[in-house]
Amino acid sequence: MKAIGVHEFGGPEALRVLDLPEPQAGPGEVRIRVHAAAVSPTDVLLRTGGHAVRMPDRRPPFVPGMDAAGVIDQVGPGTDGRLAVGQRVIAMVLFTSPHGGAYAEQVVVSAASVVPAPEGADFPAASTLLMNAVTARLALDALAVPRGGVIAVTGAAGAVGGYAVELAKADGLTAIADAAPHDSALVRGFGADQVVERGTDVADRIRALVPDGVLGLVDGSVQTTEVVPAIADGGALAELRGWPGPAGRGIGVHPVMAPDGITGTEGLDRLRRQVEDGTLTLRVAEVLPAEEAAKAHRMLEAGGLRGRVVLDFS
Repeated sequence: MKAIGVHEFGGPEALRVLDLPEPQAGPGEVRIRVHAAAVSPTDVLLRTGGHAVRMPDRRPPFVPGMDAAGVIDQVGPGTDGRLAVGQRVIAMVLFTSPHGGAYAEQVVVSAASVVPAPEGADFPAASTLLMNAVTARLALDALAVPRGGVIAVTGAAGAVGGYAVELAKADGLTAIADAAPHDSALVRGFGADQVVERGTDVADRIRALVPDGVLGLVDGSVQTTEVVPAIADGGALAELRGWPGPAGRGIGVHPVMAPDGITGTEGLDRLRRQVEDGTLTLRVAEVLPAEEAAKAHRMLEAGGLRGRVVLDFS
């Protein structure tokens, strides 16, 4: 089985085409013939060794990837009958598991982490949904801003930020988002009620619109302390890279980790349905052959992408 991974942590050039044994689905698991795997910042972190602390007993090679789209080709015993061989699906893949990540022709995952692919979406587009949308959903749930409240989203042109704006609007919230001038129309298209210019002074721009501060903020740009002044006393901040605070003024800081939602089948399927009803927008920046994973990582690290780069394993 072809996979893409690293034997040693390093730069994009450390990614290699691997020949690995074909995995087998165990109890409660399914095997997916992968057609597309989205490339995300957490994949870069694995490649460079940033996740090594989470895998103390694992030995190389390490296969990145948390988002896969493809067709089920094996169903293990003890599944609930919801999934079947031949079904088009999407899955969140835990790369720290013994099976490895999504950069492979076949992946074995818990059936709880697999839902049908959105109708009308091709495999590359479908592969861009789950990890980023789950992160956005967990962030909004952590903020717990009541319907009609005002939140802010930084990094709103990015994958998580864009989903956060769209989900916030579906939740009945008022959303203030940041964007570079050339991304302003894009972010407004997600439904943002107000768009402010991004940058180190984004908190001042948000406060100019909401003098008392917003009730919650999703920090998609990972600016941590720079965005805290935008939040009202006693408000909440959702952090995507683990910063725990403190933020002061009674502000609750909530580190959000996508794996916390990896087996929440009902939540994953709701996100799939929100693609189908037009609530969520799938965005693909470019599709590359799996063998060009190093190029995909270079593109991601260079920044400026609007949508995910996707590796084609079909």
